[in-house]
Order: sequence, then structure tokens, then C-alpha cells
Amino acid sequence: MEIITKNDRNSNERTVCSLEEIEKRKIVEHNDLITSVAKMDKTPLKIFELAVSCIDTENLPKDNTIYLSKEELFTFFDVSDNGKHTRFKEAIKVMQKEAFFEIREEAGKGFKFKSIVPIPYVEWTDYHDEVKIEFHREIMPYLIELKKNFTQYALSDVMELNSKYSIILYKWLSMNYNQYEHYSAKGGRRVNQIESYRNPSITVKELREITDTIHEYKDMSNFTKRVLDNSLKEINHHTSFNVTYEKVKKGRSIDSIVFHIEKKRMADDNSYKLDDRAYQEDKARKAETEDMLTVQALKSPYTKLLMEHFLLSYLDLTDTKILSGLQAHVYPLYDELKEARGLKGVETHLSYVASKQEGYSKRNVVKYLKTAIEGYLPTVALQDLEQPERANYKKPRSLEEVAKDFLPDYQNETSEAEKEELRRLKAEIDKKLRGEGL
Repeated sequence: MEIITKNDRNSNERTVCSLEEIEKRKIVEHNDLITSVAKMDKTPLKIFELAVSCIDTENLPKDNTIYLSKEELFTFFDVSDNGKHTRFKEAIKVMQKEAFFEIREEAGKGFKFKSIVPIPYVEWTDYHDEVKIEFHREIMPYLIELKKNFTQYALSDVMELNSKYSIILYKWLSMNYNQYEHYSAKGGRRVNQIESYRNPSITVKELREITDTIHEYKDMSNFTKRVLDNSLKEINHHTSFNVTYEKVKKGRSIDSIVFHIEKKRMADDNSYKLDDRAYQEDKARKAETEDMLTVQALKSPYTKLLMEHFLLSYLDLTDTKILSGLQAHVYPLYDELKEARGLKGVETHLSYVASKQEGYSKRNVVKYLKTAIEGYLPTVALQDLEQPERANYKKPRSLEEVAKDFLPDYQNETSEAEKEELRRLKAEIDKKLRGEGL
């Protein structure tokens, strides 16, 4: 992880952070912090995010310390009752005694693990509005003047989220979508790679790790409801994202989750997201990517096979969303099957899929075909493990071809008598190969 330090960071004067124009405030964190395990509840996590938004990277805080207004802090949490001061004290106590980040970052041939209490010191008085918040020195490299591998997102989005899981998932989705926007504009990645940032995948194990639910919600349906469904409901309602997901099975178990992220135009109260130029540029990038994928799909032999098996219609060939979806999400999986079974193997799979297709699946052919091949590839891999000879399948030779192995190369230069003897010999070999006369 690289940062730029400033020699004059300790010369800054103390300023109290104001939350005016909160919709324009941004939070910037290193990706290692985004993917770390937040061992804390919603309130300490939101206090941390709020404090990070007050760091001015052009005027770094003296002694890693920022100052907040209690009145604005309570506004951020939308609390106004008489017990707000007591609850604030309790939240601070929990944050300092129990809340920490477990950070894993690459180091040499393995990983380095860190456990950091992000805010070890908070100071305030009953009679003054000012709250002093001091960051731990070890957390600062993940927050200030990052050169690469960082994520920026809106404080206003985090402000509206009321679940720890919603905040964690929103930050992870932002990390991926930021990379989609970056490489869409700057290049440096293949089209399929760029699309994978907008449709990121994470294993259930990894998702449980970053949400700190390894020992919670053991039942998958409960985990889905608490961690996924409730969180995405909040994210879709309160943030700049519209997100859907699908489960990917490995055998009978859910192995991973694929998210599909769309950026939406926000209401007028989020003015910085309504920059028409940014919106139009994002829209243009999506259209360009879609066009590229569509052209590739039209040239693909898989499109022809789908047409031959009536899994695509001529009308579908005019739908760029279908073609680009196939090229981005389905055809790479067909490549895996082709490598294992050849193009004939792909054709056999499509023949089976076509025979099982029902009317409802035609409405979303991309999802239907993707689900079908994702369910079949593990079977292919298992077959190759149990029967390695299937991995390099070859058409069996005919009896005539086998018989030639027993005949001399010069058979066409023999006499009639020799030819008769060879025919007799061939007939005997044929019988033996058919299991006759044994």
C-alpha cells in the first residue's frame, strides 16, 4: 500500500468539521480496509465513517485528530431525544473497548494480518459542543492521500443505512463499481473483465468473513434474509445503486453470490450525483461496452448453435442486451466446456437444454442459459476427475480401422492368393473384435 506523506501535517490549525452540504461529502478508504473484517456494530462503524469524511487530504489533521460538533453528530444519526448523550457515551465506550478492524493485506508470498482499534481516543465535555476524535496512527495510511487501490463513496449514502451489513456490503459494491468506471474510461482491461466489476462475484465464505457472520445465521435462508435481502433493500432505497443478485450453486450448496450493479440518477437533494456530464459519460461507456459485446456475440459460433437449437430467435439478434449479456456472462462458460469436451460437447449440452426449456425461460434467455451451464460445468469437472479418459474424448475407431493394425503396409501389392489369405485373416479378426467365435 502506497501513501504520500506531508512534512507540514503537524502545522495545521484546529478546525471543527462542519457537516453542511453533507450530500457533497466523500469518504475515501484503501481497498484493504474495505475488505477487512469490521468487528463492531452499526453505530461505532458509522461514527468511524463520519470521522473519516472529515479528513481533509489537502490539509491533513494535526496529531491525527479531527473535531466534530455534537449537534451535527446527533443530526447525522437523526437522534433528538433526551437520552442521546447517554447513548453517545455508550457507543464511544463500545467503540474503544470492543470495536476494531481485522485487516489482511498481501505481503510477499502470503498475507500480513493486522488488528487495529481505529479511534482509540475521544474527548468531550457536557457543557461544550465540540468532540475531539483521534485516529490511531496505524489506521491513517488507509485513509490519507492514497495513490492507488482506494475507493471513494458518498457520506450521504452511508448516513441513510441502518444496518452494519448494509454499510459493509455498500462499501464492497462501491469498490467494485469504482473499478468498473475507472477501467471503462481509462482502458487497460478486457471487456469481460470490465463487466465483471459491474457484476462482481464473491464466495459465501468470503462474504461471511467480511460481514463477520462466520458463526451467525448458519442456515442459508436466514443468512440470505438478514445479510443479503435486508441490506440490498436499504442500499437500493437510500443509495446511488440499484443492485440485484443471484446465487451460484456448487453441487447442492450455494457456493457464491453474483451481484449486478446499476447506477441510478438520484433525486435533486443529491445534487453532486446529478452532474449531467458524469451521467452522460457513464451512459455512453455502458452503450459502448454493450456494442462491443454485441459485435463479438454476432461473430461467435455459439450464437449459431443457439439459433440451430431454437434457443435464440432472429428477433433476439436485434436485441443488444441479450447478445451483450450472452457474450459477457454465458459464452466464457461455453469456452470452459469446449476446452473439456470440444465444440461437440457444447452442442450436446445445448441440445439437452433446448429439450428441457419451458416457456417462462424464454423471457430471460441469458439468465436461463447461464444457470444451465453453471449447473453443468461442475458435473463435467467431476466426470473428468472420476473418468480422466472423458476429458480427452475421441471418436472410437471402426472395425476396419482396427483391422488395418494387423495388416502389412504393402497389402495392395500382393498376389491374388495372398489377398485371399489376407481377406480370410481380416474376417477372423473381425469376428474376434465382435466377440464371435471366442
